[in-house]
Amino acid sequence: MNAPFTLRPYQQEAVDATLRHFRRSDESAVIVLPTGAGKSLVIAELARLARRRILVLTHVKELVEQNHAKYESYGLTGGVFAAGLNRKENRHQVTFASVQSVSANLEQFCNDYSLVIIDECHRVSGEDTSQYQRIIELLRQQNDSLKVLGLTATPYRLAMGWIYRYHHRGFVRSEDDKPFQHCIYELPLSFMINRGYLTRPELVNAAVAQYDFSALAQDRFGEYAEKDVNQLLGKHQRVTQAIIEQVMELAAERRGVMIFAATVDHAREITGYLPEHETALVTGATDMKERTRLIGQFKQRQLKYLVNVSVLTTGFDAPHVDFIAILRPTQSVSLYQQIVGRGLRLDEGKRDCLVIDYAGNSVNLHHPEVGEPRPDPDSEPVQVFCPACGFANIFWGKTDGDGRMVEHYGRRCQGILGAADGEEPALQDGPPQQCDYRFRFKECGHCGAENDIAARKCHQCQSAIIDPDDQLKDALKLKDAMVIRCAGISLGGKGEKLKVTYHGEDGEELSESFDFGKPAQRTVFNRLFGRRFANSQAPKTFNKADEVLDMQALLSAPDFVIARKHKHYWQVQERVFDYQGNYRKAYQA
Repeated sequence: MNAPFTLRPYQQEAVDATLRHFRRSDESAVIVLPTGAGKSLVIAELARLARRRILVLTHVKELVEQNHAKYESYGLTGGVFAAGLNRKENRHQVTFASVQSVSANLEQFCNDYSLVIIDECHRVSGEDTSQYQRIIELLRQQNDSLKVLGLTATPYRLAMGWIYRYHHRGFVRSEDDKPFQHCIYELPLSFMINRGYLTRPELVNAAVAQYDFSALAQDRFGEYAEKDVNQLLGKHQRVTQAIIEQVMELAAERRGVMIFAATVDHAREITGYLPEHETALVTGATDMKERTRLIGQFKQRQLKYLVNVSVLTTGFDAPHVDFIAILRPTQSVSLYQQIVGRGLRLDEGKRDCLVIDYAGNSVNLHHPEVGEPRPDPDSEPVQVFCPACGFANIFWGKTDGDGRMVEHYGRRCQGILGAADGEEPALQDGPPQQCDYRFRFKECGHCGAENDIAARKCHQCQSAIIDPDDQLKDALKLKDAMVIRCAGISLGGKGEKLKVTYHGEDGEELSESFDFGKPAQRTVFNRLFGRRFANSQAPKTFNKADEVLDMQALLSAPDFVIARKHKHYWQVQERVFDYQGNYRKAYQA
């Protein structure tokens, strides 16, 4: 059967990347396509090409319906298994299902499936007991070669970071286990916009007023308690009214306006300021028939304003939307991109989509801040070349007035060895090998191996690594020990002897000397300071004390220094570099 659609070049590339990957590997994979890129067409084409059973999963009935409709447009027949659509068909070669319905009826899915496709796969958690993982585990029991493919516009989760480990361009997103192994194809949002596949967002800072949620406590996912948000918003009703007045003013020449509220009470307040005959309010408590009716009226442009609370971020398609007003806080890059994505679909006569954020969310739409959390507000992405393999890493860091990097917070090189020739990591023989160069590290006291600064066990000899907090706590209990928060170092010396003085934030000082005429002491100095030279970007091996004195400005200082009383002087015992823990470092609040 010939396809009724001609796939766009990038859609065909995504299909080809999938076929290529699964011919070589059974490891799970992710395709990253921006909202509006036509993921349902990629799914339909893969399902059309399949010869064995396929299960297509997603979390909302609208996407089940949408993906099924694209597949049947090929003239093929697929099953639908979704309680919300009153259909439970699982005898077809291709079944489009809601994850909730399959999870509640696992006994009906004991067939030999060859492929599971998960739409909006950023919703897959790493928990073995989650609905997605239980389904995958069941299907793997029937077929240990089961392929798992995810599609998403936003491949990350709050509190998890990236949902996959290896990127097809030859770098590592995470050393930890993730729900998916490989990202096999990714298309940036800017590509889609610049080539006219999506509407250009106009990110305007035209806010007459903004909410300040910074004083509210966040949970571990970076979100706020509804009670706290309502309490804050209740004190700023004039702010809300001023915002909505501006929204209506700016909407005069706009076709469809979506307003994202923080809570149900907030949404009701917003709705009260809008023209009643032009406005609909949709929340999680809205009756499904009523929700369908209201959304239908909005899509038919009988209504201009659609106010919602967390229910229209995925599976909602109204191409005429050309104004997004964000009145809710979120730390979720994924959610933010999904919200803005509601206004980026093409529509006849649509020039752009106005986006105004009234909640102060600092999210970069084109370069999302994910993975490692931003260390502080002054941090920005910086490029750091690996001294070992030459890979160009992107880490959080700081730059000077001329744009030159002065500091970065990267831990380990993200490059994959052997991927420099352009070969995709997933297609190499054996598992991808990440470059083992560490910009920041914790040294094993048993074998000397370098480990991640959060490691509790050595990756090489499996010995326990002393927790720096335990080191500091134990030293602080001793009467004959001194612990200083190191604010910097200075050097001095004569001939081959080098004196290092550690300066505490309160004026304390501890010193130690290294004799460069003795190979053992020279080795210790290079392991401590040469390895971390120039913020670990350009490790050096010093052979003479004079070489160190000439370059002392580029030596890294430890965060803490621990010394023990020895007769009439203090002998340095430990230097704690790259500290991350509960104790305050020098000059920290």
